Amino acid sequence: MPQLHLYVPEGTAESLKSRARERGMSVSAYLAEVVAREIGEEGWPEGFFEEVLGGWAGELERPSQEDYEIREALGGEPG
Repeated sequence: MPQLHLYVPEGTAESLKSRARERGMSVSAYLAEVVAREIGEEGWPEGFFEEVLGGWAGELERPSQEDYEIREALGGEPG
């Protein structure tokens, strides 16, 4: 995997460290995630919605539902 080097102001570096720590990640892993998201390499694979979601060939069928159950009201009496 290629390695990149960059320079940022001290305040930006502290913010990056803090955000990475909040997510339980190293600064390097956090920056790699941010860069991938920014340049569009993260997300759904090309054709996902057409091939997977649009690929359903059956019919959806809802099973029969039972009767509603009678529950006690908050005061302890049947509602």
